[in-house]
Amino acid sequence: MRQAGRYMKEYQAIRQKASILDICHTPELACEVTLQPVRRFDIDAAIIFADILLPFEPLGLGLSFNEGTGPVIHKPVRSAEDVAALPNTAPGDLQYVLDAVSLVKQELNGRVPLIGFAGAPFTLASYAIEGGSSKTFLETKKLMYGDPETWHSLLGKLAELVGSFLAAQARAGAQALQLFDSWVGVLSPQDYERFVLPHTRRTIRLSKEAGVPLIHFGTNTATLLPLLAEAGGDVIGVDWRIPLDTAWQQLPDRGIQGNLDPAALLAPDEELRTQVHDILDRAGGKPGHIFNLGHGVLPQTPPEALDRVIELVRERREPQEPA
Repeated sequence: MRQAGRYMKEYQAIRQKASILDICHTPELACEVTLQPVRRFDIDAAIIFADILLPFEPLGLGLSFNEGTGPVIHKPVRSAEDVAALPNTAPGDLQYVLDAVSLVKQELNGRVPLIGFAGAPFTLASYAIEGGSSKTFLETKKLMYGDPETWHSLLGKLAELVGSFLAAQARAGAQALQLFDSWVGVLSPQDYERFVLPHTRRTIRLSKEAGVPLIHFGTNTATLLPLLAEAGGDVIGVDWRIPLDTAWQQLPDRGIQGNLDPAALLAPDEELRTQVHDILDRAGGKPGHIFNLGHGVLPQTPPEALDRVIELVRERREPQEPA
């Protein structure tokens, strides 16, 4: 998953000298951090080091990261006037990410494929409206319910930006893409269908113009999986809150990525084995299952735990199946 570097001492050494935004803005540093897990672990893909909130910089919203509290958006978007004031943007406004993608692709030299990514319109909108992380998403839902016209205008702008940015990453060298809708699980199916589905569908259609596969991932989405599939994506990401075989019954025509609980990496070896084997058993040998965590690696995770997971998966999988 995307946060694969933050528990590694190699990454922490870079972070002592450079902020998250410094790393993102410097293609050589982003390349190095992207490659660190590939060098350390026997994994089947790299994912570019970036952040889903980087589009807020060309949008003029102001972005910083506070240690311990996470991202801060300095100019929240909460009115029709705020949305109307958002400038038109293009993928070139995030050229440093595209340069990092090209550099990583060159450095990998075919060893493993490279995944590009971006945040989905709903998740970006929730950060922009709340001004950072939220547990209640009160401001987000106030705008969504209280001013649907402004809501759809905001998500429409984000869909155009994100879709074109994803396609640009593919053209820069990414061989697959991932759309992260990290907070969409706070919505009911009815609200997702009314307020989000058209914009996510537009995002994915734009990204697919580049001709590479796309993984559509959300957390806490057990009630939304058919709608996520309707929005698009070659692979649907599932977290640990739904059994894999149950999810697959709802998604018979898609591949599935997931769904180990990241906290299981901190469990004793026997419990970790049980968790991994249960997922693989539920996959039933289907070639469309991409084994992965159900969210990012926790900072407290010892790297040896990932070695153990990879070992357990490779013991059980067919040679052609990705981990």
